[in-house]
Amino acid sequence: MHTAEAPAAPRARSYGRNLRMIALIVLAVAFLEIAALRLIGVDGNRVTAALLALTPYWTIGGLLLGGFSLAFRHWWIGGIVLAVALAVAGTLLPRAFASAQPAAHGAHLRVMSSNQYLGRADVKTIVRLVRDNKVDVLNLLELTPREAGEFERAGLFDVLPHRVFEPRYGGAGSGIASRYPLTQQSLAGPSLMAQPSARADVNGTPVEIVAVHPIPPTTDAAQWKKEMGGLPRPDSGGPVRVLAGDFNSTVDHATFRDLLSGGYTDAALNRGEGFKPTWPSSFFPPPVTIDHVLVDPRVAVDAYRVLDVPDSDHRAVLAELTLP
Repeated sequence: MHTAEAPAAPRARSYGRNLRMIALIVLAVAFLEIAALRLIGVDGNRVTAALLALTPYWTIGGLLLGGFSLAFRHWWIGGIVLAVALAVAGTLLPRAFASAQPAAHGAHLRVMSSNQYLGRADVKTIVRLVRDNKVDVLNLLELTPREAGEFERAGLFDVLPHRVFEPRYGGAGSGIASRYPLTQQSLAGPSLMAQPSARADVNGTPVEIVAVHPIPPTTDAAQWKKEMGGLPRPDSGGPVRVLAGDFNSTVDHATFRDLLSGGYTDAALNRGEGFKPTWPSSFFPPPVTIDHVLVDPRVAVDAYRVLDVPDSDHRAVLAELTLP
């Protein structure tokens, strides 16, 4: 007597369904781990910090994964993933909408920041952007001694005659150039890369400026957190403060949000431009927003733009401000 064998087709369908479910579970767990870190506010180590920078991309992936799982009737997987993806999306959406402005009626100030990519960025373009946009304060990151000389020859100091420069070889140098007189200060804590600061006299209004460039979290997450923590907070009873530069951080890093919670306004978020990427200037790796202009809460942000700079891996950021 022979026992009838199960048809091959049903076995294949069952195998395919199980394989699909395993793949969805693996993807769901990966997404949920990153989403949990974002929602509870933990940056973790160098790997998770890098992954958190890609939160908008992960969120889109989570929405697609949740919808795909539901379409194939994996209800628990799809439901959980979709709910968490929507929760993360809720934290992202505000950056696309402009916020209310404080009542500021003082002098106007245009602040621009540009990462010079180890001194390779096109100097003449930077000078042209400064002239065309009537920039008052320019923060330069990854400023080398050679490029500092090129800026002088290109006429930058004819437009912005005052400067506090700390050029260094490699990517460790930084500088501030200003239309207004500068007094060098020491506002940022110890850092591996130069983060010079100065007080500008803007038609009688003192403004403290920091050229921000902490170490990337992908190099040393603990040191990155320490350097970010060493940046000065706003002083409601003192001079207006502006932090501009390459923060090596996105709004999806809890370490950066801690800085914002101290009272700063992110110019891009304030104008509803929070999704505009600044690095890299190419399409790979996926572009993220790590260059920022943070301003004292007493300052109104009139406009914000992201500008292309040839030969740099970053795009420059420009904020037009009204001082209190």
